[in-house]
Amino acid sequence: MGTSTSVNGQSITVNNRYLEKNGKPWLPVMGEFHYSRFPADEWDTELAKMKAAGVNVVATYIIWSHHEPKDGQFDWSGNRDLRRFVELCAKNGLQAFVRIGPWAHAEVRYGGVPEWIVNQMPTRSNDAVYLGYVERFYQQIGTQLKGELWKDGGPVIGVQIENEYNLTGPLRGADHIATLKKMARDAGLDVPLYTVTGWDNTVFPHQEVTPVFGGYPDEPWGLDDKQKPPTEPYMFRFTSRVGGNLGAQTTNVSTGDADKVTVHTPFLGAEFAGGLPVMYRRRPVVAPDDIGAMLPVQLGSGVNLYGYYMFHGGRNPPGELNLQESTASGGYNDLPIVNYDFQAPFGANGEPHDVLGKIRPVHAFLQEWGSDLAPMTVSRPDVLPSSTADLTTPRFALRSNGSSAFLFMSNYVRQYSMTPQHDVRFAVKLAHETVLVPSSPITIPSGVYFIWPVALDMHGVQLRYATAQPVTRLDTAEGPLYVFHEIDGIPAEFSFAAGTRVSVVEPANTAQADLGDPARVVIHSGQIVQLQSAQGAHARILLLSAKQAGKLSVLDVNGHRELVLSDGQPFVRDRDLVLRTTDSHGFHFGLFPPPVTAPSGNFDVTRTAAGPDDNVAFQWYDATVPGKDLQVTTSVIRPAGSVPPIATGGVANAAIEPYPETFGKAAAWKIDLPSEPLKGVSNAYLSISYVGDIGRLFAGTALIDDSFYNGLDWNVGLKELRASLSAPLTLTVLPLRDDAKIYIDGKYRPQDSTGGQTAELKSVRVIPEFELSISGL
Repeated sequence: MGTSTSVNGQSITVNNRYLEKNGKPWLPVMGEFHYSRFPADEWDTELAKMKAAGVNVVATYIIWSHHEPKDGQFDWSGNRDLRRFVELCAKNGLQAFVRIGPWAHAEVRYGGVPEWIVNQMPTRSNDAVYLGYVERFYQQIGTQLKGELWKDGGPVIGVQIENEYNLTGPLRGADHIATLKKMARDAGLDVPLYTVTGWDNTVFPHQEVTPVFGGYPDEPWGLDDKQKPPTEPYMFRFTSRVGGNLGAQTTNVSTGDADKVTVHTPFLGAEFAGGLPVMYRRRPVVAPDDIGAMLPVQLGSGVNLYGYYMFHGGRNPPGELNLQESTASGGYNDLPIVNYDFQAPFGANGEPHDVLGKIRPVHAFLQEWGSDLAPMTVSRPDVLPSSTADLTTPRFALRSNGSSAFLFMSNYVRQYSMTPQHDVRFAVKLAHETVLVPSSPITIPSGVYFIWPVALDMHGVQLRYATAQPVTRLDTAEGPLYVFHEIDGIPAEFSFAAGTRVSVVEPANTAQADLGDPARVVIHSGQIVQLQSAQGAHARILLLSAKQAGKLSVLDVNGHRELVLSDGQPFVRDRDLVLRTTDSHGFHFGLFPPPVTAPSGNFDVTRTAAGPDDNVAFQWYDATVPGKDLQVTTSVIRPAGSVPPIATGGVANAAIEPYPETFGKAAAWKIDLPSEPLKGVSNAYLSISYVGDIGRLFAGTALIDDSFYNGLDWNVGLKELRASLSAPLTLTVLPLRDDAKIYIDGKYRPQDSTGGQTAELKSVRVIPEFELSISGL
């Protein structure tokens, strides 16, 4: 590894089990965001939103073809300004991890290697001519990042070399990775961490780089047009960190190097799904629980860096129509020309997706207890599922340091129903006792997943176990407060050491109600419970419902930690709390601890009582900003023609995107936007609901966005594309044939077609996004 200590004395190191930050175990959350796929003037806000969602480290590909489209003509300006991007990471309190390639994949043509390179010489090898150009590219990166590395007090803590590299033979293999690492170091990229991707039989030099891992709930790069059988990311990884097929473009018949270095390297992740891409032949729709359920499984398997791909979507650089991966250019997959939404927690326009409600509480848990979890070792149950298709055998794991532990359980598999687990009681073996959890057997419903604490010290109060999930801890005027949330269908039972006094202090009408035997206390959502140990230690517990936890954000606002309950998207900007929502221009939100003074801003705010679904411990407010009614009109330009059968071919010998001439058969509509749609709002989304094969949006003759139909509404942020909106907008929809050999989730596949094909525009709306900025907290 490189220099681990910065000029300001902070350190990041790695051992064979976990990362350390300033000498303390560190288990961060890393989220992928490609700066060159998003408008630069919005980076600051988007990074603040990622920080608010619980991300600690931002990973980003430096896509070579975005920076050197022609030999020697480098562009590091505007949306390609890498230096400014990492500076904004630092401004928002985020570390940065740069993935420098030279081959990145990222669903980019030739993996991001410029076309003028591919047309002239061998790539991904120690070919001397190729390495000369790579060296120049790395030197450019080194210049852009000079002074921004960790050792200089900057945010860049790591470098990923290449991607999915499993090539062997002359001038290839592990020596190529070693050569690239040396070149990166020679270019000044001296960082604490050097990684490579470890899946699909990758090869790399041992003790030079650390492999990172991942997993996806479906395989859009797959070859069939049917629903996938149960997939591997919902299985605990007890024998290998490598999980399933992650879609490497090349193959290697040997076993690769990842499993050979397990005892020497920690289990780090870089590509656990934040969503799924839409590829031409497979278009799965990801549900929030598909992503949320992976967290307890992978953390329970020993993951000590949870890295998402993607965490924030985007679009390929505007005006470029040949940067996407395609079968026509020899790629394995067909991707949209422009759109790279990825169904990520934040989409192509930065809009929040529902998956955030499933993953934010776990990120808050890792923020508070990650340093305890990281050194803990994994124990597996005596009986394991026989295969991924085994939907009956319980799936769980323990991580423990001998005196305390966390229990990880998942009864969820994407698109399949797990058997409810009846008469469940866990025997957790610690060094000096076996803890039975819970006090009597329970039923764990299908679809449930969770993290439970065992033998958790709560500021001197000993929690033996809880059947509720820990979220965070706050220092309040009344002492330390521990926040948990219920698991749907399971009573929230807490067990404390003998002699602990347990009483309810909120709601007020149950004040000082003694809850009886501390060995079995059932707490209900909305309650605050006071704890006092036999030795006089004090702590409190606040319990949220599972629904409330999905609306929770844990934010550092103006120097203190604040809990925010809201249907909107909260983040912090210039020490103020900001809320955004498309639901209404009225905001209803709760704050805990309650502010000492009333929050203020350029709006009318009213303190209000808690509603029926609100947590009564929070102080609730209603506020209204000016509304906006945005009307859009459409008119038919031409109906769809009859399209030919979808061809089969390409490297994968599967369904391929129609040839360009076919798009002349697309139906077309003219779209008239309202005047000044962005005035007075933070954004406005052109929301298109259609059924067909491929949708394309043009400003004049310029393609500004596109979509492979998968059943979801297609949202186009007008703020992100405002430079193109002066020209007339045209929407085209290529018909989807009934006999198309492509996978679309069954509930979204059209059933009623005309002439064996469908090209239907169901609705076009403009949805305003309103913003509330709150000061004085």
